[in-house]
Amino acid sequence: MPPRAAKPTPLAASSDGATAAARPPGRGPDGRKAPAAGKGAGAKKGAKPGKPAAGKGRDDLFAKLGLTRLEDFALHLPIRYEDETRAYPAGQAPLGAPVVVEGRVADVNVQYRPRRQLVVKLIGSGGREAWLRFLNFYGSQTQQFETARDNGRLVRAFGEVRPGFFGPELVHPRIRVVDDGEALPDRLTPVYPTTAGISQPVLRKRIAVALTALRQAGGFAETLPEAVRADLGLPSLDEALTLLHAPPPEDDFAAQLEELSDRHHPAWRRVQFDELLAQQLCLRRAHAARRAKDSPALTGAPTLTDALLRRLPFALTGAQRRVWDEIAADLAQGHPMQRLLQGDVGSGKTVIGALAALRAIESGYQAAFMAPTEILAEQHYKKLRDWLDPLGIEVLWLTGSLKPKAKREMQARAGTDGQLVVGTHALIQDGVEFARLGVAIVDEQHRFGVAQRLALKQKGGNPHQLMMSATPIPRTLAMTYYADLDVSVIDELPPGRTPIRTKLISDARRDEVIAAVDGACEGGRQAYWVCPLIEESEALQLQTAVDTFEHLKTDLPHRRIGLVHGRLKADEKAAVMAAFAAHELDVLVATTVIEVGVDVPNASLMVIEHAERFGLSQLHQLRGRVGRGAAESACVLLFGHPLSETARARLKVIFENTDGFAIAREDLHLRGPGEFIGHRQSGVPMLRYADLERDTDLVDAARDTAAWLIAHAPTTADAHLLRWLGGRADLLKV
Repeated sequence: MPPRAAKPTPLAASSDGATAAARPPGRGPDGRKAPAAGKGAGAKKGAKPGKPAAGKGRDDLFAKLGLTRLEDFALHLPIRYEDETRAYPAGQAPLGAPVVVEGRVADVNVQYRPRRQLVVKLIGSGGREAWLRFLNFYGSQTQQFETARDNGRLVRAFGEVRPGFFGPELVHPRIRVVDDGEALPDRLTPVYPTTAGISQPVLRKRIAVALTALRQAGGFAETLPEAVRADLGLPSLDEALTLLHAPPPEDDFAAQLEELSDRHHPAWRRVQFDELLAQQLCLRRAHAARRAKDSPALTGAPTLTDALLRRLPFALTGAQRRVWDEIAADLAQGHPMQRLLQGDVGSGKTVIGALAALRAIESGYQAAFMAPTEILAEQHYKKLRDWLDPLGIEVLWLTGSLKPKAKREMQARAGTDGQLVVGTHALIQDGVEFARLGVAIVDEQHRFGVAQRLALKQKGGNPHQLMMSATPIPRTLAMTYYADLDVSVIDELPPGRTPIRTKLISDARRDEVIAAVDGACEGGRQAYWVCPLIEESEALQLQTAVDTFEHLKTDLPHRRIGLVHGRLKADEKAAVMAAFAAHELDVLVATTVIEVGVDVPNASLMVIEHAERFGLSQLHQLRGRVGRGAAESACVLLFGHPLSETARARLKVIFENTDGFAIAREDLHLRGPGEFIGHRQSGVPMLRYADLERDTDLVDAARDTAAWLIAHAPTTADAHLLRWLGGRADLLKV
């Protein structure tokens, strides 16, 4: 076993991230002398090339990492560790692992073939050799090694040992020239997330300073109830942070490194729990603050809602009736409803939105219905108009594609007598003010940003808000990211929906798929053919919508084929969609603009080109566009080769499952919560250390602890929130 040292002595590195053997000042990448500071264009006196300015400039870089307070630095934790606590004599280090190799310089040689490089031979204590190779170096580095050779000093190099032509070698290691007997570090070396301009040594130093200052000020006050720490076996936060920033190596180093790297160590568990607790406190506070606000109590006589239920050509399912009862009870309260309505594709969410709008209208208020795309908004507009016109309710249409005069008229009516306004982002633009907005309904809410959803609420005071999503959220994710919302789920499909058969077919069998499309059309049915791109892309050699449209016209000259994509003008898209709905087209070639909202019961076949390029939720949404009539329906997933493991796993999930919630769980597992929920859109403070799949037990405990702290120790809850979020608590969802 190589010797361990007793005193920490980190390997030297320059303050800009380069090591002593990588980038000394004053030299360019080719080893030639660089222009002196002040001589280049724009140079400032005293500045060093490649280094961030001191003071405010570096503080700005730290702020880019979210590091502005002492607590931020203390909670900025390593992504991995390096072991510099033991040194191997040159020639005796294990291959394939980053280690410290030490020896004396026997030879320093600048070679020119096959390219200019610096090669240094080290001799270890046992007489064996190791080689250091630098492909980019400077004259001062050559001189440093020559001086070490002439003075017989010891060189320590840290890097991955690989087999080389002459023997074991390290390419571009970090190096340090030391005296005999100089101690090695007695802690593992942390490697932190950073940004350009902030080197690891600089970041380590600032974090160490922050930890020292916090300890001198008394350390972290405990914010967890003792019973919670005991139940979960968690250390104090001081103990956890001390260990995570500088872990002492254990005898079973491999097991220790695995536990730290996989974040299973009790110290990591403490940090993960604290982070989840901060998020739960944040969202619960938002929930309580919302309930303290005033909103109109929508308690009018149910004349319109009852009339709609009588006129519908179908009866509500049990799940729809349950959900409507929950929403109606919320609307009758004097504080704003903020409810997320989840339902699989085709589960009947739109009719629930219509009932919520009618409840506002029959109570003397207005309703707004916002959708993310014009195609989806128009689908809602037509369906709501068909349902509500017979009840004497005029449905207004407001979208960005309206001509200026018509848009101004609709904006004015929204502020006066408009009862229900349906539209896109145009609903939240300047010029739109609702006189008495009672309820705001947002479909496919995850496609809107926080500011957009808030803007719709602010257009009419403080209305109730119903957000609808056909992307089911797994329970653990909903508990964490939607803790400030009330959640309703339509978990039952209406009767009469025919099962959709899913087929996986290689792109090599395209002719068979085209024949199947022709057969469906021959039987009086229609088909979608979905492509991921509009035009040819050199980066992604995929079949495009435009090319597919041209090929299908050639292959099926006797069929009526249309094309729709996001770059068409709104009226052109509307015309194509109307023609398809009226069965004036047999096949609709489309991009993912048809992902949501398109309802053509006669369409019984969907082909998805390059299905491996789509996400699971997107494939499930697209598949839901068929199977809406009585005919047996199928979805063909055409895939190209080669398939990555992730793509293969995605296609297997969509092939084996038709339940949206089961697909959502697999999607969460494959993509992780960040990509699944869309952090940049959600507005929820992001989780850096906790993992929703791995840490389910901590999520449950954090939710319960948050409720207890808010009820019994609100000051402690405030301290915990301030520690973890600082001024970022305003990232709450609305």
